[in-house]
Amino acid sequence: MPNDPPHSIEILAFANAQILDVTGPAQVFATANDLTPAGALKPYAIDIVSADGEVVTSSGIVLRSKALPDEGGGGTLIVSGGHGVNAACRDEALLTWVRRRAARASRTASVCSGAFLLAEAGLLDGRRAVTHWGRCAEFAARFPAVRLDPDPIFVRDGSVWTSAGVTAGIDLALAMVEADHGRPLALAVARQLVVFLKRPGGQAQFSAALALQQSDGTFERLHGWIAGHLEHDLSLGVLADQAGMSLRTFSRRYRQSTGRTPADGVETIRFERARQLLEEGASVTRAAARCGFGSTETLRRVFLQRLGVGPSAYRARFHG
Repeated sequence: MPNDPPHSIEILAFANAQILDVTGPAQVFATANDLTPAGALKPYAIDIVSADGEVVTSSGIVLRSKALPDEGGGGTLIVSGGHGVNAACRDEALLTWVRRRAARASRTASVCSGAFLLAEAGLLDGRRAVTHWGRCAEFAARFPAVRLDPDPIFVRDGSVWTSAGVTAGIDLALAMVEADHGRPLALAVARQLVVFLKRPGGQAQFSAALALQQSDGTFERLHGWIAGHLEHDLSLGVLADQAGMSLRTFSRRYRQSTGRTPADGVETIRFERARQLLEEGASVTRAAARCGFGSTETLRRVFLQRLGVGPSAYRARFHG
């Protein structure tokens, strides 16, 4: 266990923040403190900070917080997300504080849509980042200088960490505990909270077709047609004909619009449907056949590649 002075954790809240974005990470660090043997120094000093003293979250629950500190720093700054993040992004005084505090912090992080606040402050430019899957298209349009990756649960780019939706803040905090004090403590915290230390897959397991939805709309009709013909030949020539383009033009424009190759687009839509069928109780064999994978082994390969678990394990975990 650590013998160093407690590491400062500051979690920024604001009006209409999502409560789990704040309390999820806070509980991870608090549980790490709880599991510290009697007489040993606690590894973390945890503060919820805000500009208002008391914060009414989007759930209506009021959180007591400390005023935004002007002195100190050097620990971890975590920015929450939620409905109030849009107003927070327009608060120049808050943005200035975030920039100044991040400059002092040993690491800076966001939970869920808190990535919008970091990006608005210019802290994510040129960095790889993630946010809630439901706001990735908006984020990509607003912050083109950020290298958005919509799939992971969390992303670490140097000293800046970002995480996906809501409970992903718990995953992020567990990873921080592991980075700070090793796997045994992080695993003990995860067991105490009854969560995965490293959950299988990413937020792709909830919205695998997300990246395709980030396009400019050019291929929405094509994607709908693909979804209705998963058991048919969906080779490049067939897709180009359906889109009314030459092979070369179609390949180029599809990649420009979606960031994916046509083959990856087809696999993504097939995978999304197979995932849904497995959740509904279909067998792996039936899911593979209905989605055009050709064999259960091909389906298994795709699941392992995208989620880190096979289709049978996924069905057992999520069916019912």
